[in-house]
Amino acid sequence: MTLVEKLKLVRTALYVPATNARALEKARGLGVDMLIIDLEDSVPAESKSDARAAAVEEVAKGFPGKLVAIRLNGLDSAELAADIAAVERSLADCFVLPKVEAVADLDLVVAKLPNPVLAMIEGPAGIYAAREIAAHSAVAGLIAGVNDICADMGIRPGPAREGLELALQSMVLAAAAAGKPAFDGVNNKLDDMSGLETECLQGRCYGFTGKTLIHPNQIAIANAAFGPTAEEIAEAEALIEAATGGAQRHRGRMIESMHVDEARRTIERARHTTGS
Repeated sequence: MTLVEKLKLVRTALYVPATNARALEKARGLGVDMLIIDLEDSVPAESKSDARAAAVEEVAKGFPGKLVAIRLNGLDSAELAADIAAVERSLADCFVLPKVEAVADLDLVVAKLPNPVLAMIEGPAGIYAAREIAAHSAVAGLIAGVNDICADMGIRPGPAREGLELALQSMVLAAAAAGKPAFDGVNNKLDDMSGLETECLQGRCYGFTGKTLIHPNQIAIANAAFGPTAEEIAEAEALIEAATGGAQRHRGRMIESMHVDEARRTIERARHTTGS
C-alpha cells in the first residue's frame, strides 16, 4: 500500500510538541491514526534545537500501528534549514510543511527530504494555488490551516464555519483532483465536544479524509465522525452482495459500478478502523 493510500485511511492526526516527552509516550497508546510531531508553533524559539533531536529520537523508537509525521518550521523560518538537516535520515513516514503558497516553494525543500510532504494551505495565495500544490509529485496530501486562513483573510467564522466554506472546499477539490487526501483543520475549543462533533461531520460532508487535532480528548469524536457507521458498513456489504454488474435497482435506488467501488472503500476503511 502506498503512502497516499495509507493516508486516505487516516481519520485522525494529532499534533504533539516534540519537546513534550510525556505526551509523546502517552501518544503510543492513543487510538489516533497518525501523529504529527511538531517543531513549529508549539515549540518556543529557545527549544528548537532540542525539539529536532527529540523528534528524530522518538520516531526511531517507533509508534506501532500509527503513521508518523514531523511538522517542520515554515518556509519563511530561519529554523527550516536546521530542521531539514536534522530529519534527512529520519524514519518519519512523511513531513508536514507549513504555509505552502506555490509549487516553487515546494521545489526548494522537498528534494532535500527523504519522504513526501503534507502541504499546509494557510492563506489566500495557497488556496489559489492548491490545485498545483496537490498535484506535485512530492506532495502526499493537503492540510487546512484554518487559524491562519482566518487571520490572514479577516474571516470571523460563524457557528457552522460560515465564511470558510470556499477555502475548505477548494482544498478538498484540489486534493481530490490529484487523487490525494485532504485533512480538515484543528478545532481550538477544547471544552466544546458538541461543537467538535458538528465540525467533524461538516468536514466529512465537505469531503475531508480526516481531522487534525490538538488534544487527546478530541480523538474519539473525530474517529467516529470520519469512520463508517455500523449502518454504512451494513449497507455497503448488502450493496456488494446484491450487485450483478451494470446498472440495477437496489433498495429503492439505482446503483452501478461506481457505487460498488465506493462500498468496497467503505469496507476497507472499516477494516482499518477495527484493526481487522
